[in-house]
Amino acid sequence: MELELRHLRVVCAIADAGSVTKAASALGLAQPALTAQLQRIERALGGALFERDRRGARATPLGELVLARARVLLPAVKGLQDEATRLASAAEPAGRYRIGAVNGPILGGLVHRITSNHPAAQVTTHASWSASELGDLVLAGKLDFVLVGACGDAPPATDRGLAWRVVAADPVFLLLPEGHELAGRDEVELSELAEAQWVAAPGDGCFSACHAAACARAGFTPKVLFETEVRGAIDLIESGDAVGLCQATLRPMAGLVTVPIAGAPLHWRQMLGWLPDGPAADLAGQVWAYAIESYADAVRRSERYTNWLGRHPDRRGLTL
Repeated sequence: MELELRHLRVVCAIADAGSVTKAASALGLAQPALTAQLQRIERALGGALFERDRRGARATPLGELVLARARVLLPAVKGLQDEATRLASAAEPAGRYRIGAVNGPILGGLVHRITSNHPAAQVTTHASWSASELGDLVLAGKLDFVLVGACGDAPPATDRGLAWRVVAADPVFLLLPEGHELAGRDEVELSELAEAQWVAAPGDGCFSACHAAACARAGFTPKVLFETEVRGAIDLIESGDAVGLCQATLRPMAGLVTVPIAGAPLHWRQMLGWLPDGPAADLAGQVWAYAIESYADAVRRSERYTNWLGRHPDRRGLTL
């Protein structure tokens, strides 16, 4: 058997996990299958790579040698793959839009505008809860643009090496069940929810810390913060078991209402990022303009937000 990169990844996984059983679970393999694979690798290399007992697996001198080489070789190969992808991407023809996005109101309208104005364009999308993951995909040449959010004045969670333009900045609203005692109010003081349970969708960045800080300024600490995917969060709010925070431009949903927070203590910026020396950099101005138009559509769809802006003309500067 010839040694392959996947074999080195197996050896590293076992060393990192400290046992074959834990490594099998991390790799999604059955333990007997991973044991058999390790034995084949050891035969190919001419000796045992691990000493195994009830305490786990510890590298032998031969194993330490293989691990030392593998930990240099695997990142180098990954870097080669990323560089090759970026070089190949640079040679692709113009008219391709690969867009990554976290949850937000802009992507649908942006794709519609690109496909309507450029019928021959190749448009693909990629969704993720992690702005860092999306930024890494741009740096690796696998995405052209990312739409992410950032709390207040904080930089995006994926700030390294990308160029950024702000699409919009909005206050954060409450998301309440339709029958909630505060649902009909024009605005709600955050302190009125001191006894509430909260729910949030996953994501990186500092938003949870900003939420906790806003609650502290209002005189309380959030009792409970559930974290779940969007559908689960909506279910918890609909059932009355929790309240949530949402973007002011959230599309209306049956059974739920958005309510502004008095004083707008939390803000959210929508941002477009791209690689400044990447193959899509020349399209960035156009995509940014489309994103702003898409965002404006989202504002018009939100009656609550439109009414809030009417009551707070001095805060229109939040919406760029």
